[in-house]
Amino acid sequence: MNYNLIVDTSRKGISMALCADSVYEEIVDPSAKGEILSASLDTLLSKVGATLDDVKRVMVTVGPGSFSGLRTGVAFCQGLCFSGKRNLYGVTTLQALACFSGVADNDTAVVIRARNGFWYLRLNGKESFIETAEVIERLNASVVTKAVVDAAALADEVLATIFKDKGIPTILDTDKKLNMWSPLFDTVKPSLIQEANYIQPSYFEKLKT
Repeated sequence: MNYNLIVDTSRKGISMALCADSVYEEIVDPSAKGEILSASLDTLLSKVGATLDDVKRVMVTVGPGSFSGLRTGVAFCQGLCFSGKRNLYGVTTLQALACFSGVADNDTAVVIRARNGFWYLRLNGKESFIETAEVIERLNASVVTKAVVDAAALADEVLATIFKDKGIPTILDTDKKLNMWSPLFDTVKPSLIQEANYIQPSYFEKLKT
């Protein structure tokens, strides 16, 4: 059986999932550090009765996110794929979170906190690092079916108002299975070389070039 491995170190701690057909195992540890990535993978492989050779595709979030988390996660996944026995797929965190909406990417907004007064926004397939006022402006100018948000966005009174006024259902970005990201394996081009995008706003300036 061929397995997909999904690794997310861009948010709090480590989330890792191993999936194939109806088989699914996941480890989520909000307080974990990068040094347990290898042990977590060993645990997942043991649970499903597989070996590393059974893993054929690896997906990793490349950011935005924390410096140490992204650097560790990307490096770990590149090491797994260095032999050429499996393909590596790098996806932005916002791109991955958009899958939680269950609707088309262009109909989904993703809003997560960057720092006080600033947000990471994915809208119409484009990603931005912008202030609250511009988030509101862009949401008002767009047709959005659903919004995937983090706890900070959900608690923000200004954002909550725009979601309510436009009738946009919000979906919290936690407690969702990582295999919901699996469709990205079919839309993202695999590449052994992935670059962690942890420096803002350089990350978005790079996307625009």
